Amino acid sequence: MNIKNAIISEVKTFSCNNSWRNYYFLKITTEDGVAGWSEFDQNFGSPGVDAVIKQIGHRLIGQSVMDHEHIREDLRNVTRPGQGGVVGQALGAIENALLDAKAKTLEVPCYTLLGGKVRDRIRVYWSHCVSYRARTEHFSPPIFDLDGVRQIAREVRERGFTGLKTNIFEYDENDKIKNWAPGFGNPFDPGRNVDRKTRQNLRRHLEVMRAEAGPDMDILVDLNFNARTEGYLELLREINDLDIFWVELDTLDPEAMALIRSKSAHPIAGLETLIGLQQFLPFFRAQAVDVAIVDTPWNGVWQSMKIAAAAEAYEINVACHNFYGHLCTMMNAHFCAAVPNLRIMETDIDRVSWDHELFTHVPEYVDGHLIMPDRPGWGTEPIEAALLAYPPQDNNNMVNRPVARLGKV
Repeated sequence: MNIKNAIISEVKTFSCNNSWRNYYFLKITTEDGVAGWSEFDQNFGSPGVDAVIKQIGHRLIGQSVMDHEHIREDLRNVTRPGQGGVVGQALGAIENALLDAKAKTLEVPCYTLLGGKVRDRIRVYWSHCVSYRARTEHFSPPIFDLDGVRQIAREVRERGFTGLKTNIFEYDENDKIKNWAPGFGNPFDPGRNVDRKTRQNLRRHLEVMRAEAGPDMDILVDLNFNARTEGYLELLREINDLDIFWVELDTLDPEAMALIRSKSAHPIAGLETLIGLQQFLPFFRAQAVDVAIVDTPWNGVWQSMKIAAAAEAYEINVACHNFYGHLCTMMNAHFCAAVPNLRIMETDIDRVSWDHELFTHVPEYVDGHLIMPDRPGWGTEPIEAALLAYPPQDNNNMVNRPVARLGKV
């Protein structure tokens, strides 16, 4: 294929239903008929990413997918006053689709563009363990109480995974389970304070999971944005003597996070909501984390490689934020295959029943590892007919239609 003709002719977004949220995809097509895909998200605190793509997508028309860094800088220049947030996420989605199209044009896997893979198998952990099954009936079997928690902990071990990540839950007097996430308004508590019951519930939850998953299971716990510095320190003191792989938490203050890390008996991971190297650097300089979690759909995989390189200069490992669809999993997998300083990869094993219908290929897991394919691009892409068969829940989404076409700028 003549790479000089890898000219972008169309930019289009898609969306489909995934039970409690929607999946979102970007497709960039060249004059040669090569389609580059990426997955993005606008469910969880990021409304309007699709609208940003619609507003700036016309600038891609007539440009070459080979020049993804040039396109990225052009888009950053015209959005500079509003960079970060949903604007940054839109640029990340565009970059990722360009990488897929470029790799497919060259008929190589995306990891080749990133310098080549340094590993063929990527160790993963089962993320949102308990959380998804306790949240909606679409994940089976649903979890209502402590017995369900015991069951899924055993299942993780029996299915060959060596790591799991869980969250904070409340238990009533009958051991019924309820999600606890005041950082996300559930329950509404702007103070985000941690009381004795919350601390005790977390400890009990982790002890039950350890008993059922076994002594060799690496257990990770995610505290999210659900506390302030005082509350995080209280939770850490409560679980100080437990065997925990890492404690994950979010704060926008590098010094506060560095203080928390200095008081923790466990490694501290975080930063998954940051966009751009400049946002990560203050945390690196403060030695605020043991593991920097990078959201590659938000940042773009090319930019994420720069963040990972900076983290390595500060002797910090990286991991990826991955709680989306199978395309995002493969985008993250190419990042994880190429970075030397990878700690472990996040993945969601619990899936809705129609997930496998939406993609040409699904990730392959063997003995708790994702096996890297050698297919061109990301190694999977959405099936358009399948996406249309599961229309998004919100009919107001600007999806499933062209953003821009060649000659219609």
